[in-house]
Amino acid sequence: MKSTITIKSSLPAVLSGLLLYASSPGFVGFAPLAWGALVPLLLIIKNAEPKRASLYGLICGMVFYTLLLYWIVIVLGKYGYLPLWISIPALLLLAFYLSLYIAAFAGICSWAMKRTQVLIIAPPLWVALDYLRGLLFTGFPWQDLGYSQFKFPVIIQLADLFGHHALTFLILVANCIIFSACSLFIERRNEPAATNHRRAILIGLIILTAFMGYNLVRFNQFADKLESAESISVAVVQGNVPQDKKWVPEFQRKTLNDYISLSESALKQETVDLLIWPETALPFYPLESHYYPELLKRLLNRQKVNLLTGAPHRQTAPSLTKRDFYNSAFMINSSGITGRYDKQHLVPFGEYVPIRKFLPFLAPLVQTIGDFSAGQTPSLLAGNNALVGTLICYESIFPDLARKQAADGANILVNITNDAWFGRSSAPEQHFSMAVFRAVENRRSLARAANTGISGFIDPLGRITQKSPLFEALYLVDRLPLMDDSTFFTRIGHYFAPLCLMALLVLIIILARKKIVSHN
Repeated sequence: MKSTITIKSSLPAVLSGLLLYASSPGFVGFAPLAWGALVPLLLIIKNAEPKRASLYGLICGMVFYTLLLYWIVIVLGKYGYLPLWISIPALLLLAFYLSLYIAAFAGICSWAMKRTQVLIIAPPLWVALDYLRGLLFTGFPWQDLGYSQFKFPVIIQLADLFGHHALTFLILVANCIIFSACSLFIERRNEPAATNHRRAILIGLIILTAFMGYNLVRFNQFADKLESAESISVAVVQGNVPQDKKWVPEFQRKTLNDYISLSESALKQETVDLLIWPETALPFYPLESHYYPELLKRLLNRQKVNLLTGAPHRQTAPSLTKRDFYNSAFMINSSGITGRYDKQHLVPFGEYVPIRKFLPFLAPLVQTIGDFSAGQTPSLLAGNNALVGTLICYESIFPDLARKQAADGANILVNITNDAWFGRSSAPEQHFSMAVFRAVENRRSLARAANTGISGFIDPLGRITQKSPLFEALYLVDRLPLMDDSTFFTRIGHYFAPLCLMALLVLIIILARKKIVSHN
């Protein structure tokens, strides 16, 4: 009779979950832990049956994701006005769904490890599952493992080859090396097994060395290139507008006054080419509001600068029976609006409610700002020498959106967001960390303007040149290089994750066939 899973037997899985959380941006944020976080889980599933291993993976995932995404309760409770008896189960349900991917990882690994080396199966498997998680049900690729390393520019340069998934792959290779070293110590008297572990360690170290060498070479190459690159002066404004007052009509004038005042202070500091305000910084429809002419008169007519700002937009739908509402970014100068970008990837339950008729109790999440429609095509916003690829809020966590805009000719990326929903939690740091990789993947400078923070600047090497604190009204000014290089990732490297998925399926078929043949 098989033993049941107990608290004691689950401790390694719990430990892996805790280590994954501790390596992620947030209260602990000790990124080096990621390079060995999965070792306890791998050791416990090594000799377990797939079903049992999957349960260990589920436990690991529930610990990790419940701690990582605790801020969901703040979003749903404080700003979505949902009671705890709904917001806490919603957190646990989301954590459970995401944990299914780690459960699948553990189950497939335990099955494959009896047939091949963990180094062959684990890295492509984890990347493939991350890819699926970012694709299914509109996608939620929040804090893939590679993002934990955002503070270390020297080791994230390989993102310009295969995106952030490449670093995730490398982290899994490191975990496999440590796992094999532990297994070698445990099984040192079993010579065939020991030989396999030594081989895995050697191959893993070669992979690590090769990619780390690439990181160093690429970092130095691009550091020299940035010195001679054309640059523009960019200012980002962090208005720190309270979320509960943002859409109150009586508060609109104060919001506009605050942004204009902060912008004037920034423009006095030096000549600014591009001024950036956050997502929905204008809490009104620019083309319909009397505040829009006031903005032109008080700021843009006196200061010859291009303003990129978030604002809602609405227009009559082609059917003529309703109006479509968009979360948009406008480029405005003294001549008026010169371009508009409509957000393409909306936040489920934040900007629209999927299958609303079946989930009417979640309507309060969007009732204050309306139910948005998704933009259909990306459009670059031009200002002086800048061709801006715009990412509104949540879009910064989807690599393909930034990649397509870079491929279309964007020479700078801008992320405008309103992270006030997250409160004083780990979420703003987590959100910011993912934007770093969009800069490295495409070799573009990235400016980020957030209503309550974190605002800042990231150069094409992923170096954070400036970064604001939370919940302070301020402005930041910096000179950002304009780059038009086409990286390997921008061209074809973004296929790395789907290729991992295809390779994984082929490998599973081969291993399954090998088992069938061996039984005949």
